[in-house]
Amino acid sequence: MFSEIGKQTPCFVRFSTVAGESGSADTARDPRGFAIKFYTEEGNWDMVGNNTPIFFVRDPIQFPSFIHALKRNPQTHQRDPNALFDFFGLRPESTHQVMFLMSDRGTPDGFRFMHGYGSNTFKLVNDKGEAVYCKFHFRVRFDSLNCYSRYSIKEKPTFQAPKIKNLSAADAARLAGEDPDYAIHDLYNAIEKGDFPQWKLFIQVMTFEQAAKWPMNPFDVTKVWPHGAFPLIPVGTMTLNRNPKNYFAEVEQAAFCPAHVVPGIEFSPDKMLQGRIFSYPDTQFYRLGTNYTHLPINCPYRVRPHNVQRDGEACYDSQGNAPNYFPNSFNGHIECPEAADSRWSVAGEVARHESITEDNFVQPRVFWEKVLDAGARDRLVENGFVMMKDCEPRIQDRMIANFEQVHPDFADKLRRKIEAYRASKVSSGTCKFTKINSLKLKT
Repeated sequence: MFSEIGKQTPCFVRFSTVAGESGSADTARDPRGFAIKFYTEEGNWDMVGNNTPIFFVRDPIQFPSFIHALKRNPQTHQRDPNALFDFFGLRPESTHQVMFLMSDRGTPDGFRFMHGYGSNTFKLVNDKGEAVYCKFHFRVRFDSLNCYSRYSIKEKPTFQAPKIKNLSAADAARLAGEDPDYAIHDLYNAIEKGDFPQWKLFIQVMTFEQAAKWPMNPFDVTKVWPHGAFPLIPVGTMTLNRNPKNYFAEVEQAAFCPAHVVPGIEFSPDKMLQGRIFSYPDTQFYRLGTNYTHLPINCPYRVRPHNVQRDGEACYDSQGNAPNYFPNSFNGHIECPEAADSRWSVAGEVARHESITEDNFVQPRVFWEKVLDAGARDRLVENGFVMMKDCEPRIQDRMIANFEQVHPDFADKLRRKIEAYRASKVSSGTCKFTKINSLKLKT
């Protein structure tokens, strides 16, 4: 798909919230899923990301626990801020993403005005076998109506600079009650009237030599690569110009997996990526059955899936009489040398270790000091207060201790709001007052 300038590749995109069930409010304070399936001539490439460049945990063994803490309490079937912030407080590497969630970015204005990120680190390999590490960025761009149809490939229209739009906390809460499908119908109606959403694809590139010398772990998904050191390189444009014809068949049955790559795109030592490579297809076997790749929305472009899986749910031809094992000498599967992984070197010892002691606060501090203006910082504090105000005091204390290491002003402002809230509950006779101590936890 990157072989020539102007080449067009069909794609399918699914946006989603993370914590909510089907039918839940589109405007909830929650990360947004940003998953893309590119139907290339060499197979499908799935770019399975979010609207944030980072994630809550760096170790895949923590991923199931994070999801459990995020979802409903198994006893009460209610959202449980105690569980969520108990987990976040005990995993300080989540601080960066938690601050994104508490900021204006936690409530994007629909799906059309947010960036998308591959988040994990991948490898790009050229036709000479030379490899570099990379990150994928989809930055929203928008012009007047019908921008897709009014320009030919050779023309170079001038678009507005990439920017995002977010909802205020008040508007997000109001729309959750008045128009819970706000993001879905905004996207659908825009495409129907020809106002096609567009994103510009950029990559960041890091050589193996740069990775070896970089002071931070380049494969840590809780951190970003600074744009000053690794600038964004433009690659192409993604345009959404058609709505699904059947929501269940195309959206609900879509299966995305980071393991689905094409020649030239490979995996890095990113631990979270390595875990996702296994977990996503395992989930899809459960959700859609072993033949999910035969469903039209998942079927590779211009070819049919060929694997050693037979029978199971939704089986309509079982790939005929082809052998169901590899290797075989009955005109079955053959290896594709072009798809072989490139060579790369590793060094060091292999052991299970706790990553909680790695630096977790330098980049959140940059986010607080350099990225957010004064108004955005105040809104982050207010949103954090709303999310945490009903947690148990010990859980609040732990979170504030983590925020203290980001910036004292951040912790102090949040501490004052929570103490005032506790005092108001004391005056109403609903609880006893507990002062928050300014302490630092070992991280």
